[in-house]
Amino acid sequence: MSNTDSFIEEVNEEVRRDRFYGYLRRYGWIAILAVILIVSGAAWSEYRKSQTRAQAEALGDAMLSALADNDSTDRVTALAAIEPGAPSSAAVLLLMTAAEQSDAGDTAASIETLNAVALDGELPEIYRQIAQFKSLTLQGGSTPVADRRQALEAMAQPGNALRLLATEQLALIDIDEGDADAAIARYQAIISDAETTSDLQQRARQVIVALGGEPELGNDAAQFGAQPAENGN
Repeated sequence: MSNTDSFIEEVNEEVRRDRFYGYLRRYGWIAILAVILIVSGAAWSEYRKSQTRAQAEALGDAMLSALADNDSTDRVTALAAIEPGAPSSAAVLLLMTAAEQSDAGDTAASIETLNAVALDGELPEIYRQIAQFKSLTLQGGSTPVADRRQALEAMAQPGNALRLLATEQLALIDIDEGDADAAIARYQAIISDAETTSDLQQRARQVIVALGGEPELGNDAAQFGAQPAENGN
């Protein structure tokens, strides 16, 4: 019986071995293909990353070279000759071009460049908002106050990344129109906003004082100011 059991086990083992090699011959190419695809995918990913990095570095070098010119007009010409590639790179390049056009005294061209960015639906929203805001600040007296106010009020809505800067511009319009109380109220709202930067808070306080008002501390500032008194007790 022992020899019989041993013989059966050997036969079963041989059958399993043959079956395994049969599966390997039939389906082994799938495993090999999977390994090839994984290795190829990793290599392609690294290649794309290196290409993207090289393009970004080349674009940065081209921008720095263009900005190295002493004359603003020459910088505008040099920037216009750069091929940006990606949409986000194109947006940055156009914003830089608009800034140089403004420095060169060509405000109309700068506004046109900024409006082109603001109206390009393929660009990221943040670039479009920045372009629209810069365009509004450059338009000044060339655009009716009511139109600028309407555009800035839309940008000052919650959720807009530039809402506080838009609110500041609205306050400046209030000042130009002689409505000091409205301007103070806007600046006070800026001070009380939790997202206001220290520089913007300082500007708001200074303008409120210049308009004859008294700036109120925001909640965070009030708590900070009250802390030393509590410790002193």
